[in-house]
Amino acid sequence: MQYDSSNIFAKMIRGEFSAHKVAETDTALVIMDAFPQTRGHVLVIPKAPARNLLDADPAVLSAMMPLIQRVANAVKQVTNADGIRLAQFSEAAAGQSVFHLHFHIMPVYDDVPLGAHSNQKADDAELADLAKKIAAILT
Repeated sequence: MQYDSSNIFAKMIRGEFSAHKVAETDTALVIMDAFPQTRGHVLVIPKAPARNLLDADPAVLSAMMPLIQRVANAVKQVTNADGIRLAQFSEAAAGQSVFHLHFHIMPVYDDVPLGAHSNQKADDAELADLAKKIAAILT
């Protein structure tokens, strides 16, 4: 399928739609997931247009991993998580709902099951606070 530049993440990258920004580089946007599976759920979104992992430029994928690692460490530190789950969904059958490549960084805790992707938007004040704390570690 063709990449659709009107998707919500493309709009966020262009500044046409607001998000709780954690960080931004020349190649990626890092935001809080507005519908998190767990407290501290972050998205790393490459700026290069690609529907998902299957059509992404390998150079973009290679450039993303060091950033994903840095963000994962910061999220773990801020949330005091016991571990981190990294996820990427490619195509609707796999659970992809926004067709712009993105990576989920989700803090996980011993003996606490990971929630389902919420249909209810998270509290904006909490998302802003978490974004600020994670950003402070990344700088």
